[in-house]
Amino acid sequence: MLVSLYQNNPAFGQVEKNLDEVLSAVADKSFDILVLPELFATGYIFESREEAISLGDIPGKGIVFDRLKRLAHERDALIIYGFPEIAEAKLFNSSMALFPDGTFKIYRKTHLFNTEKKFFDPGDSGFFVFEFKGARIGMMICFDWRFPEAARKLALLGSQVICHPSNLVLPHCPDAMITRALENNVFTITANRIGTENRAGQSLRFIDRSRIIAPSGHVLSELPHDKPGFVVSEIDPQLADNKQITAGNDIFADRRPEFY
Repeated sequence: MLVSLYQNNPAFGQVEKNLDEVLSAVADKSFDILVLPELFATGYIFESREEAISLGDIPGKGIVFDRLKRLAHERDALIIYGFPEIAEAKLFNSSMALFPDGTFKIYRKTHLFNTEKKFFDPGDSGFFVFEFKGARIGMMICFDWRFPEAARKLALLGSQVICHPSNLVLPHCPDAMITRALENNVFTITANRIGTENRAGQSLRFIDRSRIIAPSGHVLSELPHDKPGFVVSEIDPQLADNKQITAGNDIFADRRPEFY
């Protein structure tokens, strides 16, 4: 299975321009799974909830969905991307897993970061796992990394590959995802963004360093600082099924949650 990510630098509010950039960048690339960053087409720093809603999408509608649906169909691929999800009176920071037939699954960010709490409602989807081309996939978003329970829950549900759209500003996540992969024996794909946003009295620099990591903790692919780009790795998802670390130890069978 070919798993990939694209790291972009979105211009705030210029959805079509940002989408065009991504589609152009992957036009000649091969992949079974493509992971894009959190809020990859809108930008991150909203001045108000109303502005966030104005840039949001109802699932299954809008230019971002329509064009990525076409890409998923043409490549027979799974596309995972972050977007502001309009759900009746609520707004979620969400990740969509878009299948080649146009169906989709949505994860809503569980752990909102800092000022996100002003604009988004707390995610209520919970963590879940689904299958694509024989691989078991889970999703989490950005700051979910800081809570080990997120990746552990997905692993306990059987996930072999954790897809992680992100807009990271704290410096620790790229290295912490090595631990998340190792402690759960899973593949992780963290698609981060690059660049700086200066809006609403804030200035944020996003730390890039998007990575694909193996269950061993080995970094299979990584993108450099301050450059948009695409990387792909060939993986065997079944390598994530063996939780044995010595002849006498299994990382899940040896757990003793009654003491945690």
